[in-house]
Amino acid sequence: MDGLIKGLMDVALDHLGQKDDESRDERSRSSWAQVVSGEEQEDLQSQGYNRKNQWESQENEGRRNEGWETEGSRRPQKAMKEGYGRNEGVEEQHDYGRNHWNRKEDGGERNDGWETVGEKHPKRPHKIQMDQWNGYKRPPSEQEYSNEVEDSAGIGPSKEELADLSQACNRLWELDRNRLAPGKDYRIDCGEGKKVYEKEDMAQGSLFSWLSDDVLRRPTFSRFCSLLDNYNPNQGSKEVITSEERQEQSAFIEEISRTAPIKYLHMYLASKGIVSENYQDFKRILTGLWFDLYGRGGTSSSSSAFEHVFVGEIKQRGEQEVSGFHNWLQFYLEEAKGTVDYQGYIFPRRGGQIPDTECQVLTIQFEWNGVLKSVSSTLLGVSPEFEIALYTLCFYMGGEDNYVELGPYPVNIKCYRLGDRIGSVFPAA
Repeated sequence: MDGLIKGLMDVALDHLGQKDDESRDERSRSSWAQVVSGEEQEDLQSQGYNRKNQWESQENEGRRNEGWETEGSRRPQKAMKEGYGRNEGVEEQHDYGRNHWNRKEDGGERNDGWETVGEKHPKRPHKIQMDQWNGYKRPPSEQEYSNEVEDSAGIGPSKEELADLSQACNRLWELDRNRLAPGKDYRIDCGEGKKVYEKEDMAQGSLFSWLSDDVLRRPTFSRFCSLLDNYNPNQGSKEVITSEERQEQSAFIEEISRTAPIKYLHMYLASKGIVSENYQDFKRILTGLWFDLYGRGGTSSSSSAFEHVFVGEIKQRGEQEVSGFHNWLQFYLEEAKGTVDYQGYIFPRRGGQIPDTECQVLTIQFEWNGVLKSVSSTLLGVSPEFEIALYTLCFYMGGEDNYVELGPYPVNIKCYRLGDRIGSVFPAA
């Protein structure tokens, strides 16, 4: 009898011990999931913990091998200037889905049954066509450009357009023959909406889910993209422009100067007596306006209109934040590199129309190199020549607020000046 009682007690104690182990394991999983979601990040830092040490603990080693990740691995690191691998062949696969999600080589989903708190769905890799880009650094004698736009005589501004900036901007919209069609040339996923002050990530994946293969091969698009890696994103860092990069700038201006929007811009400004009727002189003015360096952030020769508006800069004084960065092509390419984390659209003011996959004016929130841009507006699918023409026209002919119509979209083109230069210019929906 004593032996039977002792046996029953051992079984009971073993069962209780197992339940206790399961309870500890469940608490361990719960605590670790909270660390992944960032809920305990501040507490861990205040206690002197290091996230790397947490990863390397014996308790978490098994989960690490199952394909788990910390929150910090989902968002891109604050990185130094990166190129697009332009010398690595005709086409580069930016498989940041594999890098960020640590999936198996066969692309299979994790089968451990767990889902990281706050985790985004895997993002689709983008193929970036870069075969022409390096050639744009070559001397002018080795460049090949598109033909001049036909029917230049029919491009000139009307009297009504010369008297009304909004009508002139709308005409530029109509002349943008390179503008992409939503759903046909690209697809976006707007995700969920949020208010400017809200910091929760409301997007399950990338803003751009697909871009047609031929888009980045178009002459003005590809020449524009070749310029984007010429700059240091840290505001206040002095820029050094090489002779090859200056050639890229000249090649871009020459290419867009053969399109209808830029020819219209020249005719408009020449009619107002702002620029010379000589087209070569006008191209030099355009080059200087957008690419000449000036001081920003307390450092001379650290910025330019092109860098601020289209590439973007990261303020280093005080709390870091992104300034500028209003171009959709830059956004697409940075998403492809994994340095941009789209976090949802900003609710329109005064109960405006909620954006959908067809909209081409969008106000969004995102992180770039791990730094937040709480609100940013951009024109989706428009050509580089259209944006250069639109912003240049508003700079010369408008004020700080320029309420215009762009096709079906009423927008305010905000224009800030730094003396006789463009400090910033962007659309506000």
